[in-house]
Amino acid sequence: MTEPIDGGPRWLSDEQQHTWRQLVEVLVKMPAALEAQLQRDAGLTHMAYLVLVTLSERPDRRLAMSKLAQRACASLSRLSHVVARLEEKGWIRRERDAADGRVQIAVLTDEGWAKVVATAPGHAEAVQQLVFDRLTAAQARQLTRVTEALLEDPLEVRDRR
Repeated sequence: MTEPIDGGPRWLSDEQQHTWRQLVEVLVKMPAALEAQLQRDAGLTHMAYLVLVTLSERPDRRLAMSKLAQRACASLSRLSHVVARLEEKGWIRRERDAADGRVQIAVLTDEGWAKVVATAPGHAEAVQQLVFDRLTAAQARQLTRVTEALLEDPLEVRDRR
C-alpha cells in the first residue's frame, strides 16, 4: 500500500493502478457476458437467475424475502420487482410466514424448478468458458482466496491488524 504523503491521499502505485483497472474491466465485462448468455438462452436476467438458483438450493425451496435479498446482493425493493416478474411467469410464489405474518416467504414452484434445471447447464458452460477455462487449477484456487479477501467485512479486517 502506498503511504500518504504529508497526510494527503494514498495514491495508487503504478502497479496498483494497473491491477485496479484490470479488475474494473472484469467487473464490467463478466456481468455483461453472463447477462447476455442468460437472456439469449433462457430469457432471464442474471438477477432473476440468481434468485431462482438461491431458492433451488434450499431443501424446501423457500426463503424469507429479506434473507433472499441478502443472498442475492440486492435491495429488498429490487428483489421485490424481480420476484414480481418471476411470479407472473409462475416460477415463484409469495406466502406469509405462518410464524410471523409480517414476513414474506419466496417459494420456488415446480415450474421454477424446471426453469432452473433447463437453464443451469448453459449458464455453467458460460462460467466455465469465461472464467475457469482461462485459469490453471492453482490460479482458480488463488482466485478463491482473493475473492474471499475482497468480500471480507472491512471492520473485521481492520480489527485483526
